[in-house]
Amino acid sequence: MYIKLQATMLNITHKSSLCGVEERVRNNTEVQSAAFAGVNFCHFKLERKMFHSSTQKKSWTFHNEAEVNKLRQENIQTFVEKHRGDLQDENIRDHFLTFQEERLLCRHYEHLLRDFCRKFEPPMPPTVMATACTYLKRFYIHNTVMNYHPKWIMMTCVYLACKVEEFNVSIMQFVANLQENREKGTELILNHELLLMQHLNFHLIVHNPFRPLEGFLIDIKATAFTYLKRFYIHNTVMNYHPKWIIYVTEALVGKSNRDLLKQTVEQIKRIRYMVKHIDPLDAGKIQYLEEKLERCRNQELNPESEIYRRKLEEKLQAEEDETFIKDKEFLR
Repeated sequence: MYIKLQATMLNITHKSSLCGVEERVRNNTEVQSAAFAGVNFCHFKLERKMFHSSTQKKSWTFHNEAEVNKLRQENIQTFVEKHRGDLQDENIRDHFLTFQEERLLCRHYEHLLRDFCRKFEPPMPPTVMATACTYLKRFYIHNTVMNYHPKWIMMTCVYLACKVEEFNVSIMQFVANLQENREKGTELILNHELLLMQHLNFHLIVHNPFRPLEGFLIDIKATAFTYLKRFYIHNTVMNYHPKWIIYVTEALVGKSNRDLLKQTVEQIKRIRYMVKHIDPLDAGKIQYLEEKLERCRNQELNPESEIYRRKLEEKLQAEEDETFIKDKEFLR
């Protein structure tokens, strides 16, 4: 409740401040550029301060991809050592999922998550999809799909993201978007919700790139207004097409921030490379991995397995016995 209230207050404050400034300067072109620039500066200053003090920065931002993959590989190795039994080393790769195979499965379910959010009714804001996808990625940094099947973890991520991003849908509205048994879906999603939050360390606020995008668009507008006023000082209006207006980098990062500009460009290049170089998924390979996962997954954590149901019944029975004994002692 506190997290939700905090997020709501920040969101309202941000939107009202921007709307207020825009309304005051809408009909005043002389001060509009300065006003937008001031709003943008405050916006980015607050956003940066919030991110650098956030759990996302402290607990979920890593130095590079290798650091994340190392944690994932350790999870798989731990699982294999615990469940291999008498299996010989040469047979381990055939029985358990490898690191590369698990990554393919996770990518497949990330794709399904985005597709589910895109088709969701009522229409879902993009921040819900982004937060849900972040939850899914975080969950499988410290867990393996062989312990927790991504199908219902994925759905639980979306359901939890709806709450955190204040997209108000009931569980019945949510499962109405499922293609299969909705009663079963309701039970599994609600049963996984607390588990998911625990494995996320209750770090539920996600800083998505949508708000920085809004600030960036404001920045472009402020820069354009400043440049347009200078545009008419010279005879450029007599020689060039109006669309040939240059986006001046000095207006964005300042002449004294060349190192910042260089660092930003390098980061953008790395992100662009990662986004562009994504291999397409092979449907046949995914089907094979789904079948392999069913053979090697931990049945004690499979809600649809007999051993899971038996252990659950034993746990419930033990709790009832403990309650009965306490009540009996109390009545003596």
